[in-house]
Amino acid sequence: MPAPAIKICGINTSAALDAAIAARAEYTGLVFFPPSPRYVTIRDAAQLGARNAGRSRLVGLFVNADDATIGDAVAAAKLDVLQLHGQETPERAALLKAQFGLPVWKALSVASPADVADATRYAGAADLLLFDAKAPKGAALPGGLGLVFDWGLLDGYRGPTAWGLAGGLGPDNVADAVRRTGAGLVDVSSGVESAPGVKDESLIRAFCRAARSA
Repeated sequence: MPAPAIKICGINTSAALDAAIAARAEYTGLVFFPPSPRYVTIRDAAQLGARNAGRSRLVGLFVNADDATIGDAVAAAKLDVLQLHGQETPERAALLKAQFGLPVWKALSVASPADVADATRYAGAADLLLFDAKAPKGAALPGGLGLVFDWGLLDGYRGPTAWGLAGGLGPDNVADAVRRTGAGLVDVSSGVESAPGVKDESLIRAFCRAARSA
């Protein structure tokens, strides 16, 4: 089994970006959702995009964002991928893909077999599906909460769309997650932080090493 691609999400400082790139993470993520402790402004995004300079593929995370918000972020940071983490429909995903000419990833909240089955709706609309743990009712954030879902729900999943795994991953469990699920991409945020929104360079290194060891 080939090693999974790695995404370090919630990058909000130059040091965190440099650490993710040094650890050879293929993707780095910027969060454009103001309630998140990992939120970046358009100005911050422009600076991080310039520093990245194509060294990693830059993913912009949006939650039910309008076209103007996404357009500003794409232009400022020179985003490579759009990640939709709200209630965006397959139609919305396809529209954004056509409008911006960028790959679209759709995060899906998983707590039951029905949530996994729902993924087929996005065939042809999204380039990659990201199975994430479902946030508790009333939570302010849709992800980045350090919650793990039952990976057994993905047993035998063979959808037509490429997919990755998120939700509560960290250096201590990512290798097991990859072996259990066969995920082609792993996405981490809170699992490589010393505090909410504060990335830890040693944890980023350890996560990337562990993911590749699987």
